[in-house]
Amino acid sequence: MCIRTKPRNGRTGRPRSTEADAAILEATRAALVELGWSKLTMGDVAGRAGVAKTTLYRRWANKNELVVDAVAVLFDELELPDLGSLQADIEHVVLQFAALLERPETKTALMAVVAESTRDEPLRERIRASIVDRQKRLVLAGRERAQQRGELPAHRDPVATDATDDLIFDVIAGAVVHRALVSAEPVDEAWVARLSALLVGGLGAAAAVGG
Repeated sequence: MCIRTKPRNGRTGRPRSTEADAAILEATRAALVELGWSKLTMGDVAGRAGVAKTTLYRRWANKNELVVDAVAVLFDELELPDLGSLQADIEHVVLQFAALLERPETKTALMAVVAESTRDEPLRERIRASIVDRQKRLVLAGRERAQQRGELPAHRDPVATDATDDLIFDVIAGAVVHRALVSAEPVDEAWVARLSALLVGGLGAAAAVGG
């Protein structure tokens, strides 16, 4: 049975959170786990989601874009609760991130789109906009909270602040992805505690450099 959807009114980018969108993205993740990247097709996703294939193509030009958005929804689940200290906040979100990477649909999709993006600049830009840039909200929230607690000095230079936020994100994401997906080593509490201590110790120096 086909799920009716509202017209997009010419909007571009990530689809709206409608019932059909949710069904499509869930079907995409299920197909990835069952079929793998190479065998996944837009037709298979449409059939699983109960929508016409034209519905998919109105939203996504190809399966690369579809898979990126299916993964981006999972990354939006990451949260940064206030646990009372910068180090505790970092440890919590890193463990969440590691658990997310352990999910078969995340691991399969992320490795596939990253590999494809090495020869597809538009796909790389979509990954940056849909996943990377959106998740930098966690760094921004954590830094602002730490500044309010007095754990970090307030930056006077907005450009330096943005550069530091980018660096923090790169260090955390790079370390966790490398350990979990490249080295295939456990991202356990002991490792996360060491990483967080290293980050917190270095953030003061980074703040001093940023002014």
